[in-house]
Amino acid sequence: MFGIYLIFLPLRRFLKNTMSNGYEDHMAEDCRDDIGRTNLIVNYLPQNMTQDELRSLFSSIGEVESAKLIRDKVAGHSLGYGFVNYVTAKDAERAINTLNGLRLQSKTIKVSYARPSSEVIKDANLYISGLPRTMTQKDVEDMFSRFGRIINSRVLVDQTTGLSRGVAFIRFDKRSEAEEAITSFNGHKPPGSSEPITVKFAANPNQNKNVALLSQLYHSPARRFGGPVHHQAQRFRFSPMGVDHMSGLSGVNVPGNASSGWCIFIYNLGQDADEGILWQMFGPFGAVTNVKVIRDFNTNKCKGFGFVTMTNYEEAAMAIASLNGYRLGDKILQVSFKTNKSHK
Repeated sequence: MFGIYLIFLPLRRFLKNTMSNGYEDHMAEDCRDDIGRTNLIVNYLPQNMTQDELRSLFSSIGEVESAKLIRDKVAGHSLGYGFVNYVTAKDAERAINTLNGLRLQSKTIKVSYARPSSEVIKDANLYISGLPRTMTQKDVEDMFSRFGRIINSRVLVDQTTGLSRGVAFIRFDKRSEAEEAITSFNGHKPPGSSEPITVKFAANPNQNKNVALLSQLYHSPARRFGGPVHHQAQRFRFSPMGVDHMSGLSGVNVPGNASSGWCIFIYNLGQDADEGILWQMFGPFGAVTNVKVIRDFNTNKCKGFGFVTMTNYEEAAMAIASLNGYRLGDKILQVSFKTNKSHK
């Protein structure tokens, strides 16, 4: 499938691409071995690329000792990145010079040296909301670059209008840099804005955290004290026709895949939760095709969980990363991709 791209590799040798096209620029905290200058991390891989195809692509440069595509431990789908370890450092360097910026399907892959695991570089990814809609990715990077080296950034854009949603993600080189950005800018009003922005650590959807830690990660007063969720209505792709009104059904079986959309499981909802609040929570991240709150047949009260289906994997992953651990009222939500084991 990807063999055709190998023909054009010499033409790609000097290709540079500094624009990020994905939320998670996974760094070497996911790589447990310090193998030196032979181990590479490859970000922004196409969702349907296999581990064998990854190895084949990088074997065109030199002898590959190992190649690993990182997959979701529960659902099994690709997380869009992997590691390639070469036999020699020279081949690893050639791979970076040749393959970094290569276009594969709708993705532009990023190839770089994998850093050894270290507490210093873990959890350096920030979630920023409330940004002026006129701010571009460059504006956001210029605003935050004073705190340290930015590994990657992304401003969420409405796919229909092309306008900014006022939400961005930034990954710093070090956690201390991210902490300084939070201290300085959380609650700060950017130039030309009358409203303060929220700057906080982006939750990791694949990391199991206890409730105490979850509550510490979210610093806005509304979340800390259980206040209501306030948003501007025009920010959401609300589609009443997409709401499943058959809420009396006690069971659901909503698939999660590229053809039918990505199903997200939300656990620990309050009894008064309804479909509207789920639309409001998930709408800013992308196109939502369906929401469902599971209700008790006798009382019609929420049974504590629900489902949201989104059309785009990356937008669904970003929603999970941001909302896992969200404090809604007196409840701290658990948000993850639905698996076949999740409340059929």
